[in-house]
Amino acid sequence: QAQAGWLQHDFGHLSVFSKSKWNHWVHKFVIGHLKGAPASWWNHLHFQHHAKPNCFRKDPDVNMHPLFFALGKTLSVELGVQKKKFMPYNHQHKYFFLIGPPALVPLYFQWYIFYFVIQRKQWVDLAWMLTFYIRFFLTYLPLLGVKGILGLHLLVRFIESNWFVWITQMNHIPMHIDYDKNVDWFSTQLQATCNVHQSLFNDWFSGHLNFQIEHHLFPTMPRHNYWK
Repeated sequence: QAQAGWLQHDFGHLSVFSKSKWNHWVHKFVIGHLKGAPASWWNHLHFQHHAKPNCFRKDPDVNMHPLFFALGKTLSVELGVQKKKFMPYNHQHKYFFLIGPPALVPLYFQWYIFYFVIQRKQWVDLAWMLTFYIRFFLTYLPLLGVKGILGLHLLVRFIESNWFVWITQMNHIPMHIDYDKNVDWFSTQLQATCNVHQSLFNDWFSGHLNFQIEHHLFPTMPRHNYWK
């Protein structure tokens, strides 16, 4: 599931086939049939992230500030001055691993993706999603039963969520996070991204998102060319 997530990311960025239509078609199949999520939902959130990375209230990936975490030096100081204590932020480096990575995919994304497609009437995406669940149940129900299949699904999403959050946050959260200052696009991308050591394992484990700087500067570039 994690590797299918990095794969759909490639198709979503139109970085596999030379024709955009082919990328869009296969994107719907990979994220819909292989992962049970809607392509329209991913596009809606991810394109905002690339347009304004780490810009509070414009990048949906940093919307967890200040409800759960205090992000960035500027925003954290602002919270301190206002004396707003939503959470014990001085301990967030400890509770991040308890409520962030384990919960995002199985508890939040799992229900929100259905809400998204129904609210926006994305019926094609909903049909692709249903093919994932039908295939999943037909495959494992005879082997595990109802309780077993629900447990398996929750376990897979739990492990995937930890994997996903670690990768997506390690190359953005350490960087500059603030309100949108209308800085030029190039500088905005560089201020919000950092790379992680290149190795065969890291390339595979992160779907080449350890080259986050290159990815944000050239989002349609095929991932195997980032190192160049």
